[in-house]
Amino acid sequence: MTKRFLTEHNVNFVEHNIDEQPEYIDRLKQEGFLATPVVKLGNGKSFSGFRPDVLKQLAI
Repeated sequence: MTKRFLTEHNVNFVEHNIDEQPEYIDRLKQEGFLATPVVKLGNGKSFSGFRPDVLKQLAI
């Protein structure tokens, strides 16, 4: 849902698929994430899960 939201709102993003790039799993775990998707913002903040409240701010 996160990817679809970003695509539909023309928000540029880079996708790292943990099924195709498993090296990202350990990195995300080290950062404290236990679920995907993980969205890392340009301001250094990040979150996991589908967060339309935060994503709407990116679509402005």
